Amino acid sequence: MNLAVVHSRARTGVRAPDVRVEVHLGGGLPSMSIVGLPEAAVRESKDRVRAAIQCAQFEFPQRRITVNLAPADLPKDGGRFDLPIALGILAASGQVPLEALRGVEFLGELGLTGELRAVEGVLPAAIAAADAGHRLVVPAGNGAEAALAGRVEARTARTLLEVCAMLAGQKTLPEAVAPIPTRDVGPDLADVRGQAHARRALEIAAAGGHHLLLVGPPGCGKTLLASRLTGLLPEASEDEALESAAIASISGRGLDPARWRQRPYRSPHHTASAVALVGGGALPRPGEISLAHHGVLFLDELPEWDRHALEVLREPLESGVVTVSRAARTAEFPARFQLVAAMNPCPCGWAGDPSARCRCSSDAIRRYRGRISGPLLDRIDLQVEVPRLPPAELRANAPPGEPSDAVRARVEAARALQHARGGITNARMPQALLNATCVLSAGDQALLERAVDALQLSARSMHRILRVARTIADLAGSESIGTAHLSEAIGYRRGDAQA
Repeated sequence: MNLAVVHSRARTGVRAPDVRVEVHLGGGLPSMSIVGLPEAAVRESKDRVRAAIQCAQFEFPQRRITVNLAPADLPKDGGRFDLPIALGILAASGQVPLEALRGVEFLGELGLTGELRAVEGVLPAAIAAADAGHRLVVPAGNGAEAALAGRVEARTARTLLEVCAMLAGQKTLPEAVAPIPTRDVGPDLADVRGQAHARRALEIAAAGGHHLLLVGPPGCGKTLLASRLTGLLPEASEDEALESAAIASISGRGLDPARWRQRPYRSPHHTASAVALVGGGALPRPGEISLAHHGVLFLDELPEWDRHALEVLREPLESGVVTVSRAARTAEFPARFQLVAAMNPCPCGWAGDPSARCRCSSDAIRRYRGRISGPLLDRIDLQVEVPRLPPAELRANAPPGEPSDAVRARVEAARALQHARGGITNARMPQALLNATCVLSAGDQALLERAVDALQLSARSMHRILRVARTIADLAGSESIGTAHLSEAIGYRRGDAQA
């Protein structure tokens, strides 16, 4: 038999499409060619494969070898196809049984000695293999990651020789085992002294999945508060955790399988570019907003960010998806994150402080705040002032604040009501569900309309006030939105009038 077919997986965004590695041995001068839109790393695999086969004491066929990576119009990159190409050559030359390749998918980069090295994007490939009903063989370094898929029979190997021994029925490869997940909720909210108003806003944001903006002078605790949000969120479901882990798997930054159930918290520096935020590159990779999927994206010093970088957030904040288009390919990455931003009230940071130390002119303050566009500010549900605390509240022996565990219990109860009502958090309620669950009395409707007119708010802002009010009512265990709930929600939009 001069033809062999081995199954593998490519990488396109967070998807892992099937790739048939077809190897044909023909007549003519000895040569090896790889076709099917291979990138440079794939084309170079012929040298790695040749050395690995010879080091494993197999015979490299002295024939014309053609390797086709099908489908031909799908770009292939990386060293993930080394192992299937080597197995295809050995099967086509009759050195390993062809029948043993059926129903099995292979991933792995080969060293010149035949050693199998870990590759990126194994988790999406394992999930796709499970959906296809295939078994999977991966390098030992990817075993824990492949085991996270749960529904796939994943085996691990350290060398090409071990894989060939398994195919020949001489050896059983060890099964991939997922590590025991660690539970680390992060820093505790009890560390935050005072700031009752900001703590309340943080609880509302966690309960309803709302975006939050913290405005205050330097050192007042904005970053401290933001870093506590993930500890207030419910534990990620298995589907949510798998989606987040799959993005980390293809990001190039690596995935810690032991921490896969933890919600991500991303805090990029304000000098990050728009591409770093949304993703991109010649081979599209996820950006910070996708790495924060089902978690928190914290943007500190918001007015210091490049205006273009901030504006690219507007569409993902609404849709929860970002599409990266390049000339050669298009990739779609999920980006359902919770935005927490922080900023100073003015360039020097002390506008409105009782110390009256601010010397910024009204024009300088207006220009500073104007760096954040109205459409972006319009999409942030909660806008909270964080004042400087008096020294008495910062004493070491001052009583600690309420711990994260207590707040998280209320958040989980509120989210249970939301999921029972519509299956999603209040921040993501569609218009039809909003109209059905956020009915106001005649007096409260008049109050809302007066507030919208006084603050010059948009229709989007009005709907976001209703969503926040619904979350406040859920935290109170109320079936309907009351005047107190609505008034509190309106109070979190006063920052729009100052922008």
